[in-house]
Amino acid sequence: MQVYRTPDDRFQNLPDFPYEPHFHTLKSGLRLHYIDEGPRDGRPILLLHGEPTWCYLWRHMIPLLVAEGFRVLAPDLIGFGRSDKPLGRESYSYAGQVAWIREWVEALDLRDITLGCQDWGSLIGLRVVAEMPDRFAAVALSNGGLPDGQDAPRAFAIWRAFAKYSPVFPIGGIVKRGTRRPLSAEEVAAYDAPFPTRPSKAAARAYPPLVPFKGNVAVPDQLRAWEVFRQWTKPFLCCFSDQDPITRGGDAVWLERVPGTRGMAHRTLHGGHFIQEDDPVGFAAAIISAARA
Repeated sequence: MQVYRTPDDRFQNLPDFPYEPHFHTLKSGLRLHYIDEGPRDGRPILLLHGEPTWCYLWRHMIPLLVAEGFRVLAPDLIGFGRSDKPLGRESYSYAGQVAWIREWVEALDLRDITLGCQDWGSLIGLRVVAEMPDRFAAVALSNGGLPDGQDAPRAFAIWRAFAKYSPVFPIGGIVKRGTRRPLSAEEVAAYDAPFPTRPSKAAARAYPPLVPFKGNVAVPDQLRAWEVFRQWTKPFLCCFSDQDPITRGGDAVWLERVPGTRGMAHRTLHGGHFIQEDDPVGFAAAIISAARA
């Protein structure tokens, strides 16, 4: 397997990102990067970013969660951020990404975890929860879910086609278009930082077609995960945003199916798809609420 590792100097002096890097080498030999802030004996909050971002997405929320006494862990998915990037779209699969994050959680022996997730972070994180529910205490879900064979929404179908066929794939520009507040040029550059070459964007291009809408190979795995959540009685809080054309209204299926959603202080956050940029205070408050429920 050919692997690209983004040079360290690409991550120097990024705005609002003072966090020390941590690395774990997976059994495959791939190196996974993560942020680990707050007291080591604090209850862990696991923040999983989505596509095509990296843990920089959580920079404004991490200090808010640490201030409440939590240990905050934010990994870069393999193929993103400072984590290793196998070259070629065929190197990536939904099940493979779930397995990588599960292995990392087990290696750090994280327990009593609250998951905060969005976009592909929810597709991966919720599957990890379903595979090892005893390690998780609560979930806060925004702008994501566990599709299990539905038709793809039109907005997502357009995005999927763009990722597959567009000759250019400007990571920072894509993130900018998914927010409601204007990102600065420096912030856009920070999202571009891990991906200086066309091959380094292999994962970012690979994952949109892997979302398990109708006919996808991962649908049976999704259905098995849903069986876990149909019996999930631990806190499960929905905090979707009000201006995301892809996931708006996606909380309804969770409120209907998951017992753990009952009595929770669900809320609507204000912003676009990348709600961590538009409403970090609201999203952090939702995660804290779920962790303390």
